[in-house]
Amino acid sequence: MIKLKIKKGDEVIVTRGKNRGARGKVLKVHPSKNAAIVERINMVKRHTRPNPSQQVQGGIVEREAPIQLSNLKLICPESGKPTRVGRRRLEDGTSVRVSKVSGATFN
Repeated sequence: MIKLKIKKGDEVIVTRGKNRGARGKVLKVHPSKNAAIVERINMVKRHTRPNPSQQVQGGIVEREAPIQLSNLKLICPESGKPTRVGRRRLEDGTSVRVSKVSGATFN
């Protein structure tokens, strides 16, 4: 299994498409589709049918659609700039994600 460079809870910026330049927090990652759902980015309108058993009112609902991981860049925790991500192995053997801009580690 490949380790992804973007995880749930990360702050990202969109580099391509209609939402280019927008920043948001990653809500969900789909590794099999190589896509992520980002908060308030790539909004689509969905026509939903009412479902009283699940308390769904129905109508036209706006929600986030997945966006390709290749169109997202992680925001560096120190500088606040978009960055590429690398991996570094610590002394205890664990692997951490590292910013290529400043060398800062991600949680």
